[in-house]
Amino acid sequence: MQVTVDVKGEDTYEFDLEAVAGADADAADGADGRDTDPPTYADLLREIDLSPHEVSVLIDGRPVPEDRPVESEQVTVLRLIKGGSR
Repeated sequence: MQVTVDVKGEDTYEFDLEAVAGADADAADGADGRDTDPPTYADLLREIDLSPHEVSVLIDGRPVPEDRPVESEQVTVLRLIKGGSR
């Protein structure tokens, strides 16, 4: 499944969930052919170098837990903390 992640006020990213799942399995040394857990919203955040502690993940305008498996093709990420300049 293709997933679009829109980081509000910043960039939009496109991911293939199978590729994300494969990267997670390799990172966890699970490349032994066993089934792996489906990618979570936290896995998507990791792909774009964001921490679940600094953002909220929204589906249809409602927050979802970052440990929930990805079930939506459209994901909105809202930064809770953003640095600024003076």
